[in-house]
Amino acid sequence: MRNFIVVGHKATTTPNFSLEDIPGTSGRLDILCRAVTAAFVISHGIRKDVCVFLVLLGGEVPKTIRLVGETLRHLNPDERTTAALLKKALAVPATPQWALSTSGIFVRTGGLAEVLADLLDAKLIYLREDGADIRGFDESGLSGEAAFILGDHTGMTPEEEALIEQAGARVVSLGSTSLHADHCIVLLNWFLDTKVFMQG
Repeated sequence: MRNFIVVGHKATTTPNFSLEDIPGTSGRLDILCRAVTAAFVISHGIRKDVCVFLVLLGGEVPKTIRLVGETLRHLNPDERTTAALLKKALAVPATPQWALSTSGIFVRTGGLAEVLADLLDAKLIYLREDGADIRGFDESGLSGEAAFILGDHTGMTPEEEALIEQAGARVVSLGSTSLHADHCIVLLNWFLDTKVFMQG
């Protein structure tokens, strides 16, 4: 299973945003929508072996939306459709327990610490420009269940970086150039697909 954790520091935790102006009314939820598309969408289908955690911090109480490829339905490549699915999820009363919104989409209260606790058994990999080059990883470093942690356009806070370090994540780089989160996810999927192909 490939897990992608994307932290949206200003992303709204309420459904009160306009689908006609997602960037301007949602705290840049559009960035997370693009990350979802990059993680799941392939030609004529979606990836079943992917799970995405969107950590939304732009409200009084943090919320996390989880999208599970195996049961995910109604996801299209366009940003507006993805935003509409997230809008439905944010309308669901959230508690510390996962609540189903639509098929394959769940919501709960809680932020990055709770997601990292969920993924204790996964290999945690934090994407940052100054990390170890991912091309130097051997097969065992990325095989099995992995969780890739990415920030949004504001980057991670020192407190978040401390949480990630305490969780035992390895700091890995896709290169010295700063890339958008969705571009990183596309590259990671390609890299992992290539590794699987080479193993076969």
